[in-house]
Amino acid sequence: MSVEDRPASPPLTERQEARRRRILGASAQLAGRGGFDAVQMREVAEAAGVALGTLYRYFPSKIHLLVATMQDQLQHMHTTLRKRPPAGDDAAQRVAETLMRAFRALQREPQLADAMVRALTFADRSVSPEVDTVSRLTTAIILDAMGTEHPTPEQLSAVRVIEHTWHSALITWLSGRASIAQVKIDIETVCRLIDLTAPAAGPAKGPARGRG
Repeated sequence: MSVEDRPASPPLTERQEARRRRILGASAQLAGRGGFDAVQMREVAEAAGVALGTLYRYFPSKIHLLVATMQDQLQHMHTTLRKRPPAGDDAAQRVAETLMRAFRALQREPQLADAMVRALTFADRSVSPEVDTVSRLTTAIILDAMGTEHPTPEQLSAVRVIEHTWHSALITWLSGRASIAQVKIDIETVCRLIDLTAPAAGPAKGPARGRG
């Protein structure tokens, strides 16, 4: 059965959701202490107080688990950003501020950030639903900062490019190939696409033709 044909999972009961949250918390703690290699499924199960077989029913692999951990972290960021929205004067500034706040949150736990980003990088087609959820959450965070409920195709294209740049900036920073200052410049630069794709801007008018 392909990923696309996979039936939707039934909603979790309150007890199952509590168990899932314990698992995600254990994953984040282990990753925060020792990075990607520290997240071993048996140790996660022990830390969460669940059987190993139960853990695999929730998350078929370590990659599934770490991508879900990133999804959980992004949901927390989204909630925080809605409580304290960015204060920039225009959409580009607000998005840049939002992404830098998210970046600084990851910066506080670099081992966890590295583990989650590596999991996203290693994810294959079997993890597509989880990766898509991470992408949708990132898109929602950016659109909230823009103040846009009904983006045009051009705006969505700009958002995708911004997401790619943010993800790439995380990788280059985690690998020591970019400073925080460079990341900030790159994020602010790519966010200018928001102004270029704003519907109100309209097509540029050419110079007036002189009459002969």
